[in-house]
Amino acid sequence: MTHNLKTVDIKVFIPAVNYELCKAFYIDLGFELKNDMGDLAFFSLGHTNFLLQNLAEAKHTNELMMHLQVEDAKAWHHAVTEGQIKDKYDVNVSPLIEQPWGMLDFTVTDPSGVLWRIAQNI
Repeated sequence: MTHNLKTVDIKVFIPAVNYELCKAFYIDLGFELKNDMGDLAFFSLGHTNFLLQNLAEAKHTNELMMHLQVEDAKAWHHAVTEGQIKDKYDVNVSPLIEQPWGMLDFTVTDPSGVLWRIAQNI
């Protein structure tokens, strides 16, 4: 018997302590809010999708890490630091670093403390 184990997609549920603030953050970051169901929002950018979940007492948000691979990490870093996202949302942003494993990347935390590593292959 043959089983069809092909995958179609995978999405992460990102916890949001302040749901409205996090929705605004991701919109400003460039993601499109495709659907907002009140306590769950579906975001998309290109082929990248995720769900933002309203969890007012979310625990361990600072233990979740996302890895977003992009075509131009410098452009993303510029958008976050110079585009006022960093100051508007008071989020932490690291400098761009050329990693020994062949990626140029930086990190940014969302308003709930979820860490995003934004990287490109070099």
